[in-house]
Amino acid sequence: MSVPVIFFLALFIAFVTAIPPGLLNMTAAKISLKEGTSRGIVFSIGSALVFSLQTLVATIFARYLSKHPDVISVLKQVALVIFVLLSIYYLVLAKQATPKTQEIEPKSKKSRFFYGMFLSSINMYPIPFQAYMTLTLASFGWLTFDTISIASYVTGAAMGSFVNLYMYIFFFDKIKAKQNTSQKTMNYIIGTITAVIAIVTFISILIQN
Repeated sequence: MSVPVIFFLALFIAFVTAIPPGLLNMTAAKISLKEGTSRGIVFSIGSALVFSLQTLVATIFARYLSKHPDVISVLKQVALVIFVLLSIYYLVLAKQATPKTQEIEPKSKKSRFFYGMFLSSINMYPIPFQAYMTLTLASFGWLTFDTISIASYVTGAAMGSFVNLYMYIFFFDKIKAKQNTSQKTMNYIIGTITAVIAIVTFISILIQN
């Protein structure tokens, strides 16, 4: 698959999975609202930088796993259980009242760039998720683990993360006004996506066996 396609595919995956209101995007919006758009963007750049490093680690790990089919077989079974549980979690959560996001007040006066790096670094979920996604894309022949493809995927993922934060910065008022409804909708969407991934993983396991 061509480099531009890999780039936009990674951008789309990173953007969609980060749509539900969370710590990073809501913090970026609130910093922009209180301290100005430029500081919100600086925060977002720091966050996206760490996300790119996490994606790089995940992709390198996936490349290693691609050379060890026995390990991948076990991981697929583990991933199947995880995605089934995630599907149940998001679909059940969507039916419940969405709790309001708590106000995030940084105690430090340090640069928002490093604050963005810090908040992004304490979220380790992107590593296993991106590792699984790159392995899945590779299994369909859509991604190869050469240097150019990895660089394209990592860059696209970082851009997708930044675009998501950028969207929250500039559309925070509308998102905040419809936060409860939109988050329920996104919970349904995320739950459906993880369910589809679980089904694909299950089929993959059956074919492999």
